[in-house]
Amino acid sequence: MPRVEVITRGERRRVWPLEQKREIVAESLGPELTPSEVARKYGISSGLLYNWRRQFLDEQMALARRPLPSFTQVATASVQTELTAQQPQTVMAQPLSSHSRGLIEIILPDGVKLRVDAAVEEKALRPVLAALSPR
Repeated sequence: MPRVEVITRGERRRVWPLEQKREIVAESLGPELTPSEVARKYGISSGLLYNWRRQFLDEQMALARRPLPSFTQVATASVQTELTAQQPQTVMAQPLSSHSRGLIEIILPDGVKLRVDAAVEEKALRPVLAALSPR
């Protein structure tokens, strides 16, 4: 029977934390050392370093292609109103003109106007009103 020789590695495969990989990749992209010198410095193969570089650059490209979140435009306007001590300190809600059906204009006691869609939920509107109303 032929002799079989089993060779085992002395150490296990290293696990590199993501932050350390980023630092190594950033160093390899810098002007001081070549990628091969950086790989030798950290005891990794240049192929592994190039794989990491590709992964991080692909990740950055994917983030750049992702559409930015969109937000609803909100405008506040100050209205010159006379508030007397006899007027209650409540929020007045008035429907807008017929061409903007479904919108509600809220005039706060300090004159700030807030326009919201008629379908806005009370749970969502209360914190907004609380933040805008005077203390």
